[in-house]
Amino acid sequence: MTTEIYLDGNATTAVLPAAIAAAADAMGQRYGNPSSSHGTGLKAKVLLDQTRACALRLLGVGDGRLMFNSGATEGIQTAVLSALVALRERRERGDAIGNLLVYGATEHKAVPESLAHWNRLLGLNLTLQKLPVDQDGAHDLALLRQWAPQAALVCTMAANNETGIVTNLAAIEVLLAETGSAAYWLVDCVQALGKLDLDLASTRIDYAPFSGHKLYAPKGIGMLYVRAGAPFTPLIMGGGQEGGLRSGTENMAGIAALGAVLSALERGDTFRSHHQLASFRARLADSLRAALPGVVFNHPFDQSLPTTLNFSVPGLSSRELMDVFDAAQVRVSSGSACSAAKAAPSYVLDAMQAPLWRSAGAIRMSFGPLADQATIEDACRRIERCGAALRASCLIPSERTAAPHDGLLQLGVEGACSWLVLDAASRSCIVIDPLPDMTSRIESYVRCQNYQVQAIVCTSPGIDRSILISALGRHVDSHAATDAYGWPASGHAIELGAQTLFSVADGAARHYLLGTAVDAALPPQAVRFAFSARPAVEALRALTCAHTLLCPTRDEHNQFCVGMAAPATPATPAALQLDRAALDAFLQEHPDTELIDVREPYEFAATSTPGTAGRGARSVPLSRLAEHASEWLRGAQQGTPTPLVFFCRSGNRSLKAAQLLRRLGHAQAYSLSGGLALAPLAHAA
Repeated sequence: MTTEIYLDGNATTAVLPAAIAAAADAMGQRYGNPSSSHGTGLKAKVLLDQTRACALRLLGVGDGRLMFNSGATEGIQTAVLSALVALRERRERGDAIGNLLVYGATEHKAVPESLAHWNRLLGLNLTLQKLPVDQDGAHDLALLRQWAPQAALVCTMAANNETGIVTNLAAIEVLLAETGSAAYWLVDCVQALGKLDLDLASTRIDYAPFSGHKLYAPKGIGMLYVRAGAPFTPLIMGGGQEGGLRSGTENMAGIAALGAVLSALERGDTFRSHHQLASFRARLADSLRAALPGVVFNHPFDQSLPTTLNFSVPGLSSRELMDVFDAAQVRVSSGSACSAAKAAPSYVLDAMQAPLWRSAGAIRMSFGPLADQATIEDACRRIERCGAALRASCLIPSERTAAPHDGLLQLGVEGACSWLVLDAASRSCIVIDPLPDMTSRIESYVRCQNYQVQAIVCTSPGIDRSILISALGRHVDSHAATDAYGWPASGHAIELGAQTLFSVADGAARHYLLGTAVDAALPPQAVRFAFSARPAVEALRALTCAHTLLCPTRDEHNQFCVGMAAPATPATPAALQLDRAALDAFLQEHPDTELIDVREPYEFAATSTPGTAGRGARSVPLSRLAEHASEWLRGAQQGTPTPLVFFCRSGNRSLKAAQLLRRLGHAQAYSLSGGLALAPLAHAA
């Protein structure tokens, strides 16, 4: 089986083998409590002290303090609490303090959230002030110079987690000194460990949090540096561990693992040099440029960590890019791992004034300093395969003409739908309800497969079709006479191969019926699909039959299409899902089962491993689900339905497909629970 290539190092890293061994040793051999005075406890205490001493040397802590904690979020909370408690005490004594809590616009969300939380709880009511950045992600130092005299706390990061942009900390330090600012200074150093040289005691930095899992240590272990003389208030009180700075029995397994990583970093014999890492990034960037025409990198490489690439591709969403990379088992992310589950533009790129298509379509590709040449070269080969898959699916420009498709294609954005009726034999198609946001996608699809557009029709009058007509150029007759709906003035039907599209007036709206004509008419039993701007089931009932599918202009709930017959009793998601063990048993009991891959064609093409446990898997992407649902529904109505098991990457899309078929009356439709991510199947190409 093809191994995955993990290029999401800014989210987390694998654990260094030496760190795993150290953690196992701490749990199995040196399991004592370091606060105990007996021999077993002293062995643990030595391990604790050795790890701290190594960290003190590496970070240049000097006379400052360094405590172990659970990670960067706790460190940020502790630092913000410490600074704000000190500010409140100073204000209560009558001392003047600044009234601004300044933080960089591209900071990790943990910083402004912590500032707002403790500012409210402590009753300080200071003003949170977001410091803008320029198009390269650099802080607006002129504005910071204006704010510095009123600043009570300044929060910046050493390097950004999404773009890798390195902050000019030296310039900020000079600025704070020149303005006489008394502000405390918090610097998020999470992405800096192992990638930037650090000598904290030689700087003005008051607080610097670190997180072990960003550099090959396990999750749940981190550090916080506090400058000598900087105020400190413990976040956690109790038994007085960590010199009273952070109570609670120490996470000795995590500390031992972190110690192994820090020792390797100090020895200099494990991790790649800055030059090597920069060469890896350059190789990946060249591969992306070759595979993805028009790719734009969202940060200047000479101002960024050598381990980070952030890029966008015109016409492609971050979800599409994520899916095709994941199909090739190249693990990347769309922005910060903490917010990647939310379908929203990158706030980091928004702050850098990137256009919406770049911030909404951004992909972060990041690797750790343990990366090697062989892995990078393998990643580049897979990137090239992803590019080929996207070209074959007409999502990016291609010099070759892709094989044309037959049937029905759904294109959706934010609950709205466009539909394309395709005929491969005649290389022609009809566009129904074109969405402005889908103009480039429709144009690319038509040009790539060399279709001639017979008509561009709408279910509502007065929709502007001129932009799409202009974009399609020679692929559409721009001079053809049409009515307000785009329907050709030459007739009441449009023939498309063996099928015919008929227009039906309904007040100010228009419905369209698609099927096989009989004597220039379309009898109800011949209607396969009806297109409408609203769920007009009753209005169309006399013109259609039980197996007709209604394809809406709006699809907010991902229903894809609606049956004209009464919907079947919905099954619970649990009843529709099969885990891997249940699937194996189901296949033995139902050997005629069809395995249906509902990922999009570019994902199917990018998948690296052939064969599905001896079975072929059929590719039926969700964008073409309505076409195939019509076939399955007819088969189910004519006899015993063929069992269908849908699968995708995570199980979300396949569950929607199974729900649709059950709702339409197909009683043997299921979804692979957890998808290929949790129940990997080999896949037929």
